[in-house]
Amino acid sequence: MNRIAFLLVLIFCIASSFAAGKDEKIAFTDVRKQTEEFIGYNKSIELTKEQQKIKEEALGSLPAACCKEFPMATCCCPCNFAKSVWGLSNYLIAKKNYDAVQVKKTVETWIEFIHPNGYKGDSCSTGRCGQSFENDGCGGMKDHVVY
Repeated sequence: MNRIAFLLVLIFCIASSFAAGKDEKIAFTDVRKQTEEFIGYNKSIELTKEQQKIKEEALGSLPAACCKEFPMATCCCPCNFAKSVWGLSNYLIAKKNYDAVQVKKTVETWIEFIHPNGYKGDSCSTGRCGQSFENDGCGGMKDHVVY
């Protein structure tokens, strides 16, 4: 009987912590630091096929902020902007168990945070890949050099 009670308590604790993690919101506080952090997640967190489907569903309907003719799921190139969004998405899906709706909403919040005035959606086609996010750019192309 004690073994069953222990297992029930253990299952409850695991389920509670799982649910708590899913509801916990990410606070965006530092563009450069968090961009580098999210780019790191893009390199270090590998999604399963099922998780990749969630990511594609979440980002497939969002136009890429730097090249609006492409969806955020693919962008036109792996710029720092795109890699930060992809990494954030990987983290939310793999570590927080977010669904597509939650990922999309959080990514939209990240995009608003890094450029509150919005994007024209033409940074790549007008040569502004090396410009900072605040100047409607892609934040650079190299992981370790974020503008």
